[in-house]
Amino acid sequence: MKVLVIEDESELQGVIRDALSKEGYLTETAGNFDQALDKIISYEYDCILLDIMLPGGSGLELLSEIKKSNKKQAVIIISAKDSVEDKVSGLDMGADDYLTKPFHLAELNARVKSAIRRQNQHGDHKLHWRNIILDPDNRTVFINQEEISLNRKEFDLLYYFITNPERLINKTSIAEYVWGDYMEQASSLDFVYSQIKNLRKKLTAAGADGDIQSVYGVGYKIS
Repeated sequence: MKVLVIEDESELQGVIRDALSKEGYLTETAGNFDQALDKIISYEYDCILLDIMLPGGSGLELLSEIKKSNKKQAVIIISAKDSVEDKVSGLDMGADDYLTKPFHLAELNARVKSAIRRQNQHGDHKLHWRNIILDPDNRTVFINQEEISLNRKEFDLLYYFITNPERLINKTSIAEYVWGDYMEQASSLDFVYSQIKNLRKKLTAAGADGDIQSVYGVGYKIS
């Protein structure tokens, strides 16, 4: 699962990034309006943590752009501004939650989990697709009630496919979602094929009711 932290205070940005990374999230950051806008337009996230006061523009302007994009992602405003008007404005514009600084990292983590659960899992703690059950909180997968072992990338791949069933996803989007900024260092996208191949083998061996299909020259979909 992928989170974008939009926060101009570098120390706080780093603390949030490290805390979420320890929880298993692929975490990217942006420190100003233009950086944030570029990432919002270019990439997909499960959750965006959005500061209102940013160099170069307002977080509420970014929130408006997020909603225009029609992408499936939760938004939590994190702000030192604690006025009722600011909270109402943010929530009315489509934010899923509002967290006032300073906050405890445990509370932030709980709110991120809850926001993603509402957005991608219809509020359920577990994600069900045919005979596959994913538990994102514990990063476990069950097929026919038997747990299977997936590494971190395999789990993130399966989560991405199951939250986008029957959708044809190109290899670049898959790489950006699962590997984030690190994929820019790759000379090719062959590593995507390798990870999907391994995931397919595990799903088939466990008797999964469905398969990750490849469309030559385009990408993959779960069907």
